[in-house]
Amino acid sequence: MGRQHTQAYRQMPDVEVVVVYDRRPERAQAFAQEFGVPIANDFQELLNRCDIVDVCVPTHRHAEYALPAIEAGKAVVSEKPLARTLDECERIVEAVHRHKAIFMPAHVLRFFPEYRTAHFLVKDGAVGTVAAVRMRRGGDYPRAESDWYADFNKSGGVILDLIIHDFDWLLWTLGEAERVYAKALTFRNLDHLDYALVTIRFKNGAIAHVEGVWCDPSGFKVNYEICGDAGMLEYDSTKQVALRTAVRAEGGAGGGVQVPSNPAVNDPYYLELRHFVDCVKAGTTPEITVEDGYNAVRLALAAIESAQTGKVVRL
Repeated sequence: MGRQHTQAYRQMPDVEVVVVYDRRPERAQAFAQEFGVPIANDFQELLNRCDIVDVCVPTHRHAEYALPAIEAGKAVVSEKPLARTLDECERIVEAVHRHKAIFMPAHVLRFFPEYRTAHFLVKDGAVGTVAAVRMRRGGDYPRAESDWYADFNKSGGVILDLIIHDFDWLLWTLGEAERVYAKALTFRNLDHLDYALVTIRFKNGAIAHVEGVWCDPSGFKVNYEICGDAGMLEYDSTKQVALRTAVRAEGGAGGGVQVPSNPAVNDPYYLELRHFVDCVKAGTTPEITVEDGYNAVRLALAAIESAQTGKVVRL
C-alpha cells in the first residue's frame, strides 16, 4: 500500500514525498531506492519533516503510528481498518477531536467508480427502497514477507481485513446496522484458507449478505446485487460491461429495461488521496471521517464475535 500511495502522490504536482520510515531498515532502503525518497532514522524524524503522514503498515500497528502523528499536529491518512481493536479506534477518535486533526481512514472502495456510482444511484432512488444487498469480495490468501495476514491477532482475518471494505460501503449507503450474524472458517486452523459469510440487518429494514473469500486461487474478483422495490443494480468485475441497472416498468408490468454503464476508469487510490490533499489544503473535513472508520471496525468485530460464538450480535 505504501507503494500504491506513493505512485498516486507522484502524479500530484503540488505534493512531494519527502521522507519514508520503516521499522525495518532494509525495507526502507528498498523503498528509498525505488522512489528516490530520503529515509528517516526514526519516526520522530519523519514527523519533523512532513505536513502529511500516510500510515501504510500492518493493521495491528496503525494506532502505534497514527496516534503520535495526530498528537504532533500532522494531517494523517491511515490505511483501513482504522485499528485492530475497538479500544485503539476509540483512542484515535478521541485524539482526532482533541487535536482538531484532519484525519481520514483510507476506505478506498468509496472511490472505485462502480461502487461510488452505485451509492449515488441508491441515494437517488434508482432501485426504490432497498430490501436486500449481496456482496462478494476475494481471491487467494494474501501473503506478506512476515505472513502477518495469517496471524488473526494481527490482521483480524478475512472479515476485518477484506470485507470491511463492503461494511463501510453499506454503512455509507444504508445507514446504521442493527444486528449481525456470521459464519467463518477463520477459527478452524486451516492453512492459509479463510472464508466468511456475514448477514447484516440495518435499522432501515434492509438485509445484506457479505461474502469474504481468501480461498480462491483463480484471482481476485468482486460482485454485488442491490435489490429494491423499483429495480436492481448489478456489478460483476469479471464482466466487460460491469455495472447494470434493471428498472421495473411503470406499474410493475413487463420485464424492465437494462441500462449498461461503464464508468470512466480513474485510479481510485489517486482519487482518494487527491481528495485528502485537497481537504488538507482547504482545512476541511474529509468525506470519510474518523467515525466512519470506527463504525466499520465496530461492525467487523461484531461479525467476528458472531462467527466465534455462533450467536446474533446486536449493535
